[in-house]
Amino acid sequence: MYKEQRLADIKGTLIILHLLISLRFIGGRTKAHRRARRKMLWVVKLSGFAFAALVMIFVTPSLQSLAPAEAFREGYLRLPSQIPPARDATSRFAFRKAQTFRNAGECQGPAGEGLDVCDPSLVHIAITLDAEYLRGSMAAVHSVLQHSICPENLFFHFLVAEPASDLGRLVNSTFRFLKFKLYFFDPDLVRGLISTSVRSALEQPLNYARNYIGDLLEPCVLRVIYLDSDIVVVDDIAKLWGIRLGSRTVGAPEYCHANFTKYFTAGFWGDRRLSGAFRGRRPCYFNTGVMVIDLERWRRFRYSRRIERWMEIQKVRRIYDLGSLPPFLLVFAGKVEPIDHRWNQHGLGGDNVRGSCRDLHPGPVSLLHWSGSGKPWVRLDSNRPCPLDSLWAPYDLYGPSPSATRSTSSS
Repeated sequence: MYKEQRLADIKGTLIILHLLISLRFIGGRTKAHRRARRKMLWVVKLSGFAFAALVMIFVTPSLQSLAPAEAFREGYLRLPSQIPPARDATSRFAFRKAQTFRNAGECQGPAGEGLDVCDPSLVHIAITLDAEYLRGSMAAVHSVLQHSICPENLFFHFLVAEPASDLGRLVNSTFRFLKFKLYFFDPDLVRGLISTSVRSALEQPLNYARNYIGDLLEPCVLRVIYLDSDIVVVDDIAKLWGIRLGSRTVGAPEYCHANFTKYFTAGFWGDRRLSGAFRGRRPCYFNTGVMVIDLERWRRFRYSRRIERWMEIQKVRRIYDLGSLPPFLLVFAGKVEPIDHRWNQHGLGGDNVRGSCRDLHPGPVSLLHWSGSGKPWVRLDSNRPCPLDSLWAPYDLYGPSPSATRSTSSS
């Protein structure tokens, strides 16, 4: 405010000086008048330069505090006082309250009333939570609870990249009595390791939080189910939890008919030192959006560092093009405990470019996965849904409750 007042005072003084000079010498006809007028015109020019310099002196510090996109908008200068304060990205979301889910009679609930994450009777589920995919994450949680026989035995570990957000409040207000905890993943941990991908969404740091799942969760958590945000579960998640991994660290549905070579560049396959990573194993493609992970083995064999090492090589050699998936394939493909395909009917979001509609794979279904570029909530909102998007819609809690909508319209 002080600087703006100083600018106004200086500007007013210079304008008055200019007017006085103009009035004094308009129509001056003598040589003395003309000489004096020429001198004063130089004064006016110098005053103009001085005014411009003063403007830069006073305004530049303010511009330095602005982001480039905020400094100029719609053709005019915006001072800091004119820029609206930043809002939490989650403030635009409103979710209906889900019904309360209780254990069936045969369930052996967690001991005690507290939120002891180390309780051995808990089923642990990890899922990322951010503003861009929040609607999908909430639908995923809703579907898991709705089909679980023992929903009170579930503990959700939400991985977030914004520690000061309102995500926890949104979850708590939507799912009463839900056992959950937020875990902050620092994006700077991987920002320097992420390379460009076929789709910008695959380059988001939070996609790489699963690489550090063993470090993020408490040491007492020995096993976890990792789920992507674009899934819905239509079966009891306890069945997936109970799958035996044997000596394997990761369990997931494998797709050995897929062309595995396409996940890596020709340069990778042409370098025996790199492609030799698969020597002695039969690698198959698996989707990292649904995994059962033995965290005890994960920590013991330091798999986070192994994945990180391949990301470092990628920054130098460019050995793949598909985001966070290939490092997992390099470390685990051919060493995965196969899980029934019913637990990941993936690809419903189409390919990574067009997001075209797809059908279900043959066989029973326990989990639907909209991997690919097309997301059901986006297609439904744009009135261009794919047929299978109607299977996601019943779990969507976004927007006001129907009763609230009716009461608003009647008033």
